[in-house]
Amino acid sequence: MGFIDSHILSFMTFLPLLGAAVILCMPKGKDETIKWIAALASFLPLLLSVRLWFTYDRTLAGVNVASQFQFVEHYSWIPSINVEYFVGADGISMPMLLLTALLSFLAVIGSWGIDKKIRGYMALFLLLETGMMGTFISLDFFLFYVFWEVMLLPMYFLIGVWGGPRKEYAAIKFFLYTLAGSILMLIVLLALYFNTTNPETGAHTFNLLHYMSQNSHNAWLKGFDVRILLFLGLFIGFAIKVPLFPFHTWLPDAHVEAPTAISVILAGVLLKMGTYGLMRISFPVFPDVTVYFALPMAILGVINIIYGALCAMAQSDLKKLVAYSSVSHMGFCLLGMAALTPLGMVGASMQMFSHGMITAMLFFLVGVVYDRAHHRQIDGFGGLGVVVPVYTAFIGFAFFASLGLPGMSGFIAEQMVFLGSFQVFRTLAIIAALGIIFVAAFHLWALQRVFLGPLNPKYTSLEEINGREIFCLAPLVVLILIVGVWPMPVLDLMNASLLRLVDLVKAVI
Repeated sequence: MGFIDSHILSFMTFLPLLGAAVILCMPKGKDETIKWIAALASFLPLLLSVRLWFTYDRTLAGVNVASQFQFVEHYSWIPSINVEYFVGADGISMPMLLLTALLSFLAVIGSWGIDKKIRGYMALFLLLETGMMGTFISLDFFLFYVFWEVMLLPMYFLIGVWGGPRKEYAAIKFFLYTLAGSILMLIVLLALYFNTTNPETGAHTFNLLHYMSQNSHNAWLKGFDVRILLFLGLFIGFAIKVPLFPFHTWLPDAHVEAPTAISVILAGVLLKMGTYGLMRISFPVFPDVTVYFALPMAILGVINIIYGALCAMAQSDLKKLVAYSSVSHMGFCLLGMAALTPLGMVGASMQMFSHGMITAMLFFLVGVVYDRAHHRQIDGFGGLGVVVPVYTAFIGFAFFASLGLPGMSGFIAEQMVFLGSFQVFRTLAIIAALGIIFVAAFHLWALQRVFLGPLNPKYTSLEEINGREIFCLAPLVVLILIVGVWPMPVLDLMNASLLRLVDLVKAVI
């Protein structure tokens, strides 16, 4: 295993790309073979992520910059402009790598019902997985940006070709919003490159670790006004991905029109890339500006929590309700991060991991009922609990996990965010806590309207959830319960790196 361990991050990233290449070489009429190839190409990174979990040294993480990242691979890529293939994993990226590998595999299995252009669908999906994995391991800003952009085109086509009735509109809106954020990110990338040097060679660099060292910046980049502009450029680029109010309007359209498995990846992984980008780049590169904007970021987080929950309460489409609940829950991440306390930061990272599992489960379940009833209107159902009791048990579990029931992962994450933010933003934390009431209200209201009460005669013979669908849901149920009851394995994984990030930011105060 020595060779595999020394290149484990590259294997996790590029095995799906290899699978996509194999699929594109397959002849027409081999749809079943293509599905199995895609499943294997996404299962292997999942196995490697488990290997990563057990070999990651939690005692070294966060001691200093040199030991902060493990499984490092560092090679020259484009020497003429000093671009490097520089990858590594720490406690911030590790949970996201595990989540991405798991949800990608489950989403491939969940996509076996796709019967149109299956070769193109699976190839694009595996390319998307490569982009997601690469983003979470990149320590070179140029490499980070390449992987960030690699995700854009596959998602555009997966929504635009395999989506619902308004798929073109949703795909174009997603593309334009995300591209606008990417352009801002590119401007910041160029500014950092031309005003940061490698201390050893004196050459311009894309190395994120050099960006975190204020000594490697030239005088222009040390100007506070300039740093504010660069921070805001990055913040907006990442905020669009989260998405934060008022950049959130692309999300409900994209979710409603996207195929079920793509909604799972969109909510479970892609939204987390916005908050991950803030943790990985914005906060450590601009710690002084981070402290300056801590209160506005906390206010935006609270707006997301309350506004997203109120919008969810107003929805008649079950999938749009879940989409707006994601807007609300991602607000907790920003609130915890803005507090800049160890508990708040760890809570935000735990919320990213927990919400990824819970929202993936919710979108899977919405897809199950849509495949049978061919609509998602909450008022169009009624009394389904009698006809599909197993399905009702799964969606009831997911709803209670989403509203933060004790014993499930969502409760642990949200409580840590509240405890961490209450120390700094007492009033905002109290207002945010009211959001839990709204979240409980729309989940219980939907549960009552769809599954309780008199049975709608149209659905007396509705088909129960099948084995393949249970296979996609069961691992998420188990993980949500395990993390909810015993969160320490995940907390130990991320704790040291996040504490070091807090110390780095607070060192400027």
